[in-house]
Amino acid sequence: MTTTADLHTLTGAYALHALPDQERAEFEEHLAACAACAAEVAELTAAAARLGLAAAAPPHPAMKARVMARVLAVRQDVPRVRLPAPSRALTRRLGRWALAACVAAAAGLAGTTVWQHTRADDAGRRASAARQRADDLAAVLSAPDVASRHVRLSDGAAGTLLVSRSRDQAAFVASGMAVPPRGKVYQLWFDDSGTMRPAGLMDSHRATQAVLLDGSPGGASAVGITVEPAGGSARPTSAPVALMELPV
Repeated sequence: MTTTADLHTLTGAYALHALPDQERAEFEEHLAACAACAAEVAELTAAAARLGLAAAAPPHPAMKARVMARVLAVRQDVPRVRLPAPSRALTRRLGRWALAACVAAAAGLAGTTVWQHTRADDAGRRASAARQRADDLAAVLSAPDVASRHVRLSDGAAGTLLVSRSRDQAAFVASGMAVPPRGKVYQLWFDDSGTMRPAGLMDSHRATQAVLLDGSPGGASAVGITVEPAGGSARPTSAPVALMELPV
């Protein structure tokens, strides 16, 4: 059996999913009652997410431009095969066919180039948005005025709700979350005096995660979690699996 003193040292291994099943279960039980460990797990989880994003930088714009320029300028070598000389009629037909093929190939190449540019731009925007979200999450977790509330969820899961009034943002750190049913996702909600406002989706494949909630916690008294169809819902379609009062 792991002692309480030992459990305090497992925050890093837990945040990186490096604990065996028995130690993880013991630590999650300890985590629900230890505010210091919950805060440290939240910070380490956010730091791990930022480190992972650091390795996913988009290519430099100049490199993309050079590659695209070379694609348009370099011809592909054709196999050198000796063929019998074609007749004049065949030559004319082949000439017209070759011209049509060149036009079609040029159109196809232009379309491919635009598609590649679009894919690269989309990837860059997604990476930039993910980095910004990770930075905002880390800022909430480390804010001087951050307040937290630790809760025990169903199925043995634990959660920590954190709010920074100065940043007007909230975050939720979950551990031991059960995998939702196939085609479903956990959705977070701000409870504005009984009216549920969408606050983002959780990662269905991660039992431990830190989530930056969408929108302002101002005016909300609690945060709820429901099970919704993949992609989320505009309004809750199921009873909350958790309803947590915001920390003061």
